Amino acid sequence: MAGRGTPATALLEKQKVAHELHAYEHDPRHESYGLEAAEALGIAPERVFKTLVAEVDGKLAVGVVPVTGQLDLKALAVALCGKKAKMADVAAAERATGYVAGGISPLGQKKRLPLVLDASAEGFETIHCSAGRRGLEVEIAPEDLVRLTQAVVAPISA
Repeated sequence: MAGRGTPATALLEKQKVAHELHAYEHDPRHESYGLEAAEALGIAPERVFKTLVAEVDGKLAVGVVPVTGQLDLKALAVALCGKKAKMADVAAAERATGYVAGGISPLGQKKRLPLVLDASAEGFETIHCSAGRRGLEVEIAPEDLVRLTQAVVAPISA
């Protein structure tokens, strides 16, 4: 399919990492990008992870959690040896990652930010996360995501 390439997919191809792309028709009226992906692709929502940009002690960081939960900001700060965390401004998140909100991928970000993957991901052979565009998910083994992003794995979902 033409036009599917994103920095995330380019990274996966370059690193020769096993993955599968799943495209679906994004509905801008849907309240949750992640739950929309799970419904559209017919997969358990616990296997679909959202990428959230936060500030930990004033520096941008990324939390990747199941779409069925929320990012525990205190746990994110602890995982990154920080004291205080808050959600980042959307414009700052988009500038740092190079992606549009709702399509932020943990892979291929413009600026490599510290990343924490929720420990629940380790319970699955593969997980789904944004491939860098609304309506495009990548299915990848959690250990490959950790390796490519140099992620810390910790319980950060509330």
